[in-house]
Amino acid sequence: MQVNLADLIANASRVIGSVLDHETAIRASGDAMSRALAAGGKILTAGNGGSAADAMHLAEELVGRYKGNRRALAAVALNSDATALTCIANDFSFDEIYSRQIEALGRKGDVLVVFSTSGNSPNILNALAAAQKCGMVTVAMLGKTGGKAKGCADHEIIIASPDGARVQEAHTLILHLWLELIEAALE
Repeated sequence: MQVNLADLIANASRVIGSVLDHETAIRASGDAMSRALAAGGKILTAGNGGSAADAMHLAEELVGRYKGNRRALAAVALNSDATALTCIANDFSFDEIYSRQIEALGRKGDVLVVFSTSGNSPNILNALAAAQKCGMVTVAMLGKTGGKAKGCADHEIIIASPDGARVQEAHTLILHLWLELIEAALE
């Protein structure tokens, strides 16, 4: 099978270009994270598969640094603790791996950021519900049509592409834009 790289690159460029359509939502969600961090709150992140990598990427950049040296910012990728994930999945269900951690760690004013290319993962839907129950601000980074998660978060950005890889590339750009906003706000 022949792979047409020119078509793949053109499609990726189109999807990345569509991020500009979400400028207002990117700024609003980035500002919500900045306010939470400035007030001493934290960012919790979650995702499955490649979206778990995006969740970890955002959290590590906040705790470590993105561009400049600054104070460490409180962030936890809920998908990064294998012992918590396997304990909760075994004792409860895989659908509860994030919501259970949010019950333990989430506080009013904190922010939950979920990444999901489909928006249909039960554990992501349960995480959003648990975060809202404890008064957290919720941000959903979605793909395709937004799936069942569409309309379930305070802030949502839907990258309307059927291609999960292109959605994740756009999500990575957006998380970098958030980091730019957060670091500028907390200088």
